[in-house]
Amino acid sequence: MNALGRHILAEIHGCDANVLNDSVGVERIMVEAALKAGAEVREVAFHKFSPQGVSGVVVISESHLAVHTWPEHRYAAVDVFTCGDSVDPWDACDYIVEQFRAQNFTASETLRGVLVEAADQKAAV
Repeated sequence: MNALGRHILAEIHGCDANVLNDSVGVERIMVEAALKAGAEVREVAFHKFSPQGVSGVVVISESHLAVHTWPEHRYAAVDVFTCGDSVDPWDACDYIVEQFRAQNFTASETLRGVLVEAADQKAAV
């Protein structure tokens, strides 16, 4: 079965609260994660919330990386969606976990845009 992309959803716990609350640092980590995975960065948008927390997205030629942080809970929700075979989303995810100084995390991978054969499409109709 062929797919257009791979999408990792990560639940990252026990992070360094100071790291999660630093919008410039979180942005740097997310951009570097994209580059370490072999992606081409196109656009970057991040927002610092008051009194705490950061949300942002790194748009890459191959799709995107997104993050939402809750420093008060030492938690970050991260998704890494990549298309094509030249970028490994796990490289980005592992780098983010390391840089957030997480104590633990769980992650799941979903194939996106699963391509079915023409015969399978007729059977599904």
